[in-house]
Amino acid sequence: MNIKVTDSISDQTFMAMALAAAADAASAGEVPVGAVLVKEGEVLAVAHNQPIGLHDPSAHAEMLALRAAATRLGNYRLDGCTLYVTLEPCPMCAGAILHSRIARVVYAAADAKTGAAGSVVNLFTSRQLNHHTHVEGGCCASEAAAQLSDFFAQRRSKA
Repeated sequence: MNIKVTDSISDQTFMAMALAAAADAASAGEVPVGAVLVKEGEVLAVAHNQPIGLHDPSAHAEMLALRAAATRLGNYRLDGCTLYVTLEPCPMCAGAILHSRIARVVYAAADAKTGAAGSVVNLFTSRQLNHHTHVEGGCCASEAAAQLSDFFAQRRSKA
């Protein structure tokens, strides 16, 4: 994806892209989580959850975005990048984010069941780690929460 944006583009704009990716996940029967990875205003990767379709428990939106961006840059270290994700990262994704040296994570909805940015645990505040990622939650939270609630309500009504 070769989208170049100016510094005037806001977090809400990138999160809107992540929400659109999450809608793609829902359309495919996946839990609606989307992620957008940006460096210096350039979108490096857009991904959505695909563990069901790919038969891969690690195919979370964040993981797929990290892999795509690392491949594109030719480096597993993603220094200076911001990851926008519609749901608070889980421990697996938080670990990968820290290992890839992401500078900043902006997430929408908190995850009271598996959130690893403060809801259940906070891997990002561990002083023992040698890299620290700045994390901000709540950007477009109501939109992301509604997307998730609607998805699970539809699933329950079909069951």
